[in-house]
Amino acid sequence: MNQMLTAKDVQELLQVDRSTVYRMAEDGRLPAIKVGRQWRFAGPQIQSWLAANKSPASMVQTAVTTTPPLAAQLPIECVQLIQDTYAQALGVMIIITDMQGTPVTHLSNPCGLFDALSDVPQLWQKCVAHWREMAAGLSLEPQFAPGYLGLLCARAFIRLDTQLKGQVFIGGIAPDDWAQVRGALPDLAPELQVSPALIAAHATEVYFLDTAQKQHVLSLIQPIADVISHILHERNQMMLATS
Repeated sequence: MNQMLTAKDVQELLQVDRSTVYRMAEDGRLPAIKVGRQWRFAGPQIQSWLAANKSPASMVQTAVTTTPPLAAQLPIECVQLIQDTYAQALGVMIIITDMQGTPVTHLSNPCGLFDALSDVPQLWQKCVAHWREMAAGLSLEPQFAPGYLGLLCARAFIRLDTQLKGQVFIGGIAPDDWAQVRGALPDLAPELQVSPALIAAHATEVYFLDTAQKQHVLSLIQPIADVISHILHERNQMMLATS
């Protein structure tokens, strides 16, 4: 490590994406010098820095947690339009969150039940907790699972290089036993601090898809996430080119 290293060399050492290396160099967390528009890293300094910064795992965690939030990395208005279009075309709800389950976009095409409860903070808290749990799920393949209200939802990951950056959620879909699930919904009223009558009045206003339609929606959620991943990658490259 006696030579000058490139950003790609350091990226491979730290096992983080290239943009993280640039950000760490820009804010002084990584010893580096700028030659024209390119960052260069002295091998001995990087070796000393590695020795002083505990384990590689802790360095990766620090680098990841200091990256900008997903909302700051995406052209949100553009992504919202794309999301709205897919939601209307598929007849489902769609929302994008970060890996902590925090919404990045507004909910597209909410079903009547969710729309009636959309001003209830407790519902959003329950949804965010559920989305966070789904982010930690081991399966990378999208699959339906019941959410807080019993409606089916599925998620696909948004990626930037090798990092998971966010999730696309499709939901609002009635399970096959919705008639039974629907009957228990008013029991959630005290927890949500709403009247049971409000829930009962909108309990049938959900999306009913047959088996083929469910499979069609499930097959498209990862391609939708891939579109957002591509936008994220292009936006990231553009920001790096102008830095």
